Amino acid sequence: MTTRKLPSNASVATKGLGKRLVAPAASRNADALCDLLARFAPTKGRALELASGTGQHVAAFAQRLPDLKWQPSEIDSERRASIDAYAQGLANVSNAVNLNATVEGWHAAIGGQDLVVLINLLHLISWGEVQTLVREAAQALHPNGCLILYGPFMRDGQLTSEGDQRFHDALIQQDAEIGYKNDADMLDLLHNSGLDVVEAVEMPANNLAFVAKKPA
Repeated sequence: MTTRKLPSNASVATKGLGKRLVAPAASRNADALCDLLARFAPTKGRALELASGTGQHVAAFAQRLPDLKWQPSEIDSERRASIDAYAQGLANVSNAVNLNATVEGWHAAIGGQDLVVLINLLHLISWGEVQTLVREAAQALHPNGCLILYGPFMRDGQLTSEGDQRFHDALIQQDAEIGYKNDADMLDLLHNSGLDVVEAVEMPANNLAFVAKKPA
């Protein structure tokens, strides 16, 4: 999703079978994220994943929530090929599309979604890009549609573990505009984008998931 230069540990993926790429983080958190979606996501309709990465997540989501029609997206062509490889044989996953969710206006081409999901991107982009992404995602949702954002965040402006501090420091040393975003700022942004916050869910490995819905 981002063309920024990132630390080597920020977006790790290795070669897998065929065109598949393997991200260790996606392997670790897929089950917890499937449980999260099973709790909050609509059971049917259209679902858009932004910055789908390797495709491991969308393949897992599509199997856990088979009555949702999934649209993965990614700006990197090698990762789009990996997404399509993971989705092979899954009738409820469309081919990955080239979409940069940090650019204004994309909701007009891919709106009418019942669910929009974003995993592990917001710490890798600037606050201005986060604002654009959330506003566009809100506009891409149907009334009663659900937005789920997952990743590492500050709590009350503070980093809450040594590992988070090291990772955040590495990010901002590479690019001063990126790094962990604050939970309170995210809640304000969701509200100001016309969404109702359902819950901020504590997730494994000190991550956080924001669940918001578009009013009917």
